[in-house]
Formats: sequence, structure tokens, C-alpha cells
Amino acid sequence: MASINAISYYLPEEVLTNEDLHEMFPDWSAEKIVSKTGIRQRKIAAEDEFASTMAIKAANKLFQENGISPEEIKFILLCTQSPDYFLPTTACIVQHALGIPVTAGALDFNLGCSGYVYGLSLAKGLIASGEVENVLLLTSETYSKHLQKDDRSVRTIFGDAASATFIDNTNKGGRLLSFVYGTDGNGAENLIVKGGGMRYPDLPHNNAGPAEGALYMNGAEIFAFTLRSVPAMIDQVLEKNNLGMQDIDLFIFHQANQYMLDHLRRKLAIPEEQFFVHMADYGNTVSSTIPIALKDAMEQQKIKPGMKVLLAGFGVGYSWGAGIVQF
Repeated sequence: MASINAISYYLPEEVLTNEDLHEMFPDWSAEKIVSKTGIRQRKIAAEDEFASTMAIKAANKLFQENGISPEEIKFILLCTQSPDYFLPTTACIVQHALGIPVTAGALDFNLGCSGYVYGLSLAKGLIASGEVENVLLLTSETYSKHLQKDDRSVRTIFGDAASATFIDNTNKGGRLLSFVYGTDGNGAENLIVKGGGMRYPDLPHNNAGPAEGALYMNGAEIFAFTLRSVPAMIDQVLEKNNLGMQDIDLFIFHQANQYMLDHLRRKLAIPEEQFFVHMADYGNTVSSTIPIALKDAMEQQKIKPGMKVLLAGFGVGYSWGAGIVQF
């Protein structure tokens, strides 16, 4: 049985506060921003910080905090939508920098807000197959490098972060139960970075370029998709695990923004004390939101032995996934 053995995360040093954003956009007060998003500040990667460097810092923190040796790692999964390069694979760069044996497998996968849940499921499959004894699952996003500086619709939401999770077959920590998934590429245009890929190579995709090459988000459509897809996904994952809502002790959803999470919680009739929200100081860190929230819930002793925790990710793609962890 695959289990989450340990989690650590890394946050960049630079802070973008609501007061900073108010200076950029004077008609939006700091109070208005926090009331709309639930976010007070977000961490921003430095110019010389990238997916690989942040993933390396998160992994080293995991090793130091939990007495794990890089030599133990059998496979690396790295989730990012802001890789260092088109090629080589960022996970290969990380493997070398961390001193993980060359006998380890390593791959990137391109998913956003559902990525951590998918990564847990992929790790579970690798371990269940008997191919490896453990997996280092990394998430690392520098979405700030995709954002147009004067696009306040996304500047107020996204932050940068990386996480590292050690998943093994020792049955210590949180056992990974069954997962469900969903995909609807019809929504691809509603959260997209068109610049920088092969289809539109001439569109600058960094924050210095024109808006059409930077990250675009149709907030209304993303909100509608979420309210449409997430409740059905929760029903499906509970049914697959032969559980009911009353069997779940804590719900940890992708930390998109406070407004969206409040609507989902009410729609699903989840008691507020069982719905963990902890994003005010981080922002929406895409694939890193769930592991950060999960780690913080553990540290706050919101999770105790015997508890079942439901994890749900949803967003860009459209892509969604959910799973249950038994502690």
C-alpha cells in the first residue's frame, strides 16, 4: 500500500502584498483584494529562481526535516507548467542536482491545479506495480513569470511555491485509497498561456510581453466549470471508496480563491470546521496548493491518526481529480 510519508514545501523570499497591489492599481484597496480573494500576500520567485531551483530547495528541506537520504529515492515525478526548458526534462536536472542515483526514474508531467492529486495517483501506481519502493513527488510553479504585470485579474491571485512529498510502501503516514479523474479539453482556451509554444512561437509569453502572449484566465467560465464539475467528482470519489460525506473528517481542496471555495463548501454542505482553507499568505500556488495545505493541516494538528482526508484538485485543462487519504 502506498502512503504519504512526509511533506515539505519551499516559498520564495519576495513578497507581493495587497498594499503593493494597491499602489499598482489605486482603485483596488488592500481590503477589497482580500475580501474578493481571501489572499493578503503571495510569494514571488526571484528572477534567477525557476521550477528546478525551487523543487531542489523543497526536496532538500524534505530530506533534512525527515532524515531521508537522496540515495533512497527510486523515482522522481515533477509537476510543473513553468518548466526551465522545453527540453531537457526538469526532473532530470533535479535528479542530478540532488545527487539522486542514476538508477532512479524521472519525468515531468504538465498539469496545474489537479496536478498534485494526479501525482499521488501516479506514485501509488508505480509502487503498487512493484516497480519501485518509493517516489519523490515534486510540484514547482513560477506562474508569476507567465503573468502580465498590469493584469490585476491574475496578479491578485497567483503566487509561486514548490513542494516535495515522499511516498513509499511502508504504510506509515497517510495511505492512498482510490482516486477519480476528469478531463474536458473544451475549456482549454479559458485558462491558457498561448505564447512560447510551437503554435504561437512569436508571442512573448513572459510578463514583459503583450497580454495575448501571457497567461489569460476567463474567471467566469472557470468558476462555472468548478461549480459544475467538483460536486459530481466528490460524489464519484466517495462512491468509489464506498464512503459517504459523513465518513470524511477533513476536506482539502485546491486553494483557488476564497470566493470559489466558499461557494463549493456551501454547495456541498460541508461544515466549516471540516473544510481546510489556508492560502491567505501564499496565494494560489497552482499544483502546490494542496500539499502546502495538507502539510499545514498536519502541523496545526487538524489531522490525527484514523482520520480520512479528501483531496480535490481542479482547474486548467480543464482537468480535475480527487482521492482519499487514510491517516
